[in-house]
Amino acid sequence: MDRMNGKTALVTGSSRGIGRATAVKLANEGVLVAVHYAESRDAAEETVTLIEKNGGRAFAVQARLGTPGDVGELFLGVERGLRDRTGSPTLDILVNNAAEVAPRGIAPEDVTPEQFDRSFAVNAKAPFFLVQRALPLLPEGGRIVNISSGMTRLAVPRQMLYAMTKGALEQLTLHFARHLAPRGITVNTVAPGNTDNGNPVFRIPEVAEQLAQMSAFKRVAKTEDVANVVAFLASDEAAWITGAYIDATGGTLLG
Repeated sequence: MDRMNGKTALVTGSSRGIGRATAVKLANEGVLVAVHYAESRDAAEETVTLIEKNGGRAFAVQARLGTPGDVGELFLGVERGLRDRTGSPTLDILVNNAAEVAPRGIAPEDVTPEQFDRSFAVNAKAPFFLVQRALPLLPEGGRIVNISSGMTRLAVPRQMLYAMTKGALEQLTLHFARHLAPRGITVNTVAPGNTDNGNPVFRIPEVAEQLAQMSAFKRVAKTEDVANVVAFLASDEAAWITGAYIDATGGTLLG
């Protein structure tokens, strides 16, 4: 469609899952995408290959979020990659997708200080400083999309820690939306529900069926379902939406 032709984006955690689907979707819209990964360069390169097979443009950048120097390391690679390909470090779109998550959760009684600190470092601290670092590169009309979770609207004790970090991310959306509005930069939250991101749990029929029943549509989301919402918020058509919490749970929160 090329409706965002010439734009640039950084999608954190885009070597797999929702991040990969988002990177592919944006690239299909004409965006040059920096594909961030923490550990698996092979997985990131698979994302880049998928994009290039469809005629898009992308490059991989590595940084382990939640560690000292993470943001500086990531943006060193992002700016170098953008300059090499466009002659400018301008970043039009930032998608904070990377997250630390325990798929089956952790009972509140079992959470350690180390787990607590690590989760907040990746899911809340890193996005804050990524936005801060991106501010000089974001032009008028830039886009920031934060990937939260429908879990912040449900009481699931084993997911308490994860939900707390995503609640913090939603506050980042709210306050940066007000702060950046004078520059025409929008900041929004997308909250997925049960999404088949390749986790083995979705290959267990009885578990997958149980998760599907939570959605009003009685199915588990595909990563593309969420990526389509992110791409809309990153487009010019969404210029009048900021500070919003977009429920992308497939009606899970309807009750």
